[in-house]
Amino acid sequence: MQIRSVGIDLGKTTFHLVALDAAGKVLLQKKFTQKQLITFTANMQTC
Repeated sequence: MQIRSVGIDLGKTTFHLVALDAAGKVLLQKKFTQKQLITFTANMQTC
């Protein structure tokens, strides 16, 4: 899984993250709390 782009929709209590490959195909689409998002993005590989 080679993530090339990440988009994050910021809300009050939940955050939606979408990761895309070089062709624009969705590789990952998840919903997080603030703490979960911080933990997840801290452990992601660099794009």
